[in-house]
Amino acid sequence: MAAMTRALLIVDVQNDFTEGGALGVDGGAAVAAGISAHLARHPEDYDLVVASRDWHDGDSDNGGHFASGAPDFVSTWPVHCVAGTPGADYHPDLDVERIDAHVRKGQGEPAYSAFEGVLADGESLAGLLAERGVTDLDVAGIATDHCVRASALDAVATGVRVRVLTDLVAGVAASSSAAALEELRAAGIETVPAS
Repeated sequence: MAAMTRALLIVDVQNDFTEGGALGVDGGAAVAAGISAHLARHPEDYDLVVASRDWHDGDSDNGGHFASGAPDFVSTWPVHCVAGTPGADYHPDLDVERIDAHVRKGQGEPAYSAFEGVLADGESLAGLLAERGVTDLDVAGIATDHCVRASALDAVATGVRVRVLTDLVAGVAASSSAAALEELRAAGIETVPAS
């Protein structure tokens, strides 16, 4: 049997999704610090660490993703994570030195899953995981009920074993986050606290 190759996917731990940001969620800063602490405690656990970021165009509505009027917070949103702005930067408590690959998503279009994004060289996340022989993927980040959910569902669809680290995610709302975790479990994804 082939050896297990484990990767960590850090979803959208950006200033605009943490407290004080354009779409800040409660607990976002704690997730940033928690992921860094987790990586420090487990320096050899991951063969690959990937982080995704929303990286929206500043001069368009990004395919209707940015609301022209009042956002509905379902498919239209306030302006957030515009490429090259402080809001799109990783949260300062996230240890970016541990990140091996960076995925940008939502460039001119709505994108929730990290699997909709690309690396700097244009490679897909699914392609990178396959190339590196990843068999197991841990997922952490923001927001449980949106981009973490979408990324985990796309990950399991690629055939890797997926765990969502429940103490290293933060959601927009408690009820929708609980529903998202239930949906993930139904899709065969483990939901467990980080060790």
